[in-house]
Amino acid sequence: PVDIPGLELAGTVVEVGPRAKRFKVGDRVMGIVGGAAQAELALISDAVALRVPENIDIGLAGGFPEAFTTAYDALFLQGELTIGERLCVHGAAGGVGLAAIQLAVNAGARVTATSRTIQHKEELESLGARVLHPDEMAGSGPYDVVLELVGAANMESNLKELAQGGRIVVIGVGAGSRFELDLRSVMAKRCRIMGSTLRARSTEEKAYLAIKMEHQVVPLLESEAIRIHEFMSFPFSQAKEAYEAFTRSGKLGKLIFFSSSQP
Repeated sequence: PVDIPGLELAGTVVEVGPRAKRFKVGDRVMGIVGGAAQAELALISDAVALRVPENIDIGLAGGFPEAFTTAYDALFLQGELTIGERLCVHGAAGGVGLAAIQLAVNAGARVTATSRTIQHKEELESLGARVLHPDEMAGSGPYDVVLELVGAANMESNLKELAQGGRIVVIGVGAGSRFELDLRSVMAKRCRIMGSTLRARSTEEKAYLAIKMEHQVVPLLESEAIRIHEFMSFPFSQAKEAYEAFTRSGKLGKLIFFSSSQP
């Protein structure tokens, strides 16, 4: 239902449809849905669901699917990040930014993360990133890939610090969606600027991503090579307080809802 929010979830299967083959009643699953995730009961396609490793808390797992799938897709399928390349992550303290740092470090990339909150520096460095304030971007490159989670405010400096043949992947525009672009800078650097979002993709496209995640990312979670950063958690009954916390600055990681019936 469109009036129930929520795009990612984790829980225990209570019923399966006649064509569901991958999971059975009692299995722990997580995944991305088109809405209505913030509910006691929710529907998810068998094709896009992921298993929750036994060593991962089911509530915490609810903060995994969208952040890590978005980061994986943007870095490796869109941005084509490879071992040894230099990556800059803007907006690194959010769920997607934290996921991107961990996935890139595990893939052998050299990662720089930007954050305006000085209190986040130590945690971001512990994940393997060099941490800069956005105002320190000048001269910090060149970067082969820039993951833009903030928006237009960074685009001028992104282009200046981009390496020849570099790629800018835009997946967030909270700080604005418009900027003036001199196409000569794109031509001179032979670079690519691309945008990406999961929400509008077909079930088939999401199923393809789920297969990639199942084979390449979930094992990293299971082995604890990567982890889900929980900022705060709330029961559904405290939704108002949760959304108020979401609007405040200074967050590091995900805000997670949990059901009263959650084990």
